[in-house]
Amino acid sequence: MEITFLGSGTSHGVPMIGCTCPVCTSPDPRNKRFRPSIRVENGGRYILVDTTPDLRMQALTFGVTRVDAVLITHTHADHIFGMDELRRFNALMHCEIPVYGDERSLADIRRIYEYVFVPTQKGGGKPKIRLHEAPERFELCGLEVQALPVFHGVLPILAYRFDDCAYVTDVSRIPDASMERLRGLDILILDTVHPKPHATHFGIREALAVVKELRPRRTFFTHLSHHYEHEQTNALLPENVRLAHDGLVLRSDP
Repeated sequence: MEITFLGSGTSHGVPMIGCTCPVCTSPDPRNKRFRPSIRVENGGRYILVDTTPDLRMQALTFGVTRVDAVLITHTHADHIFGMDELRRFNALMHCEIPVYGDERSLADIRRIYEYVFVPTQKGGGKPKIRLHEAPERFELCGLEVQALPVFHGVLPILAYRFDDCAYVTDVSRIPDASMERLRGLDILILDTVHPKPHATHFGIREALAVVKELRPRRTFFTHLSHHYEHEQTNALLPENVRLAHDGLVLRSDP
């Protein structure tokens, strides 16, 4: 299994519009962050987690030409406003794409992308997707996938575990039952939006406390704001914890 970070930034992305801080103006490419998403590859099949507004540029930058399935964590703009880009993958693959999420997310997708699900005039194209409510455990692209409830502020959303790797973004609280299902990980990818506490995301202390409790072999922080300079922050983190960056590729054998 291989995981590629297509984006490791916040809803604003980094650099932020109109910001001249040291991170936003940094020449280090690891400080340039698309909106948050990963691609999971297994046996030549590809799962996309979230469809960000940057999806077109993420695909062009990192050579994404195939999407076999999409998992949705939740329906904030930075996570689903690139869904129309899936129509290009429909054309490349000559098939529709299954999209998984919780009941709330699927209802939002039907509302926001109403034109996808109703008859419209020909021309221009629209994505061909089929919505599925994500079971607690299911098989996808040869991987055991678990959908784990977590909280983004007061909003219930989904994290996902792929065999011994997990993607937990936009999280401020992990229920006990989901914590138990996150044990025994090789790779934990975890939201850490700001060095300070935040109302709807983990700050760095809260994230490190989760790492200490779960003890994964490796942890990578994502959904990073411009308050994190890549190299300087990594120098302060424990040896088995690092900031993610766009284009980072991780490998794990199930």
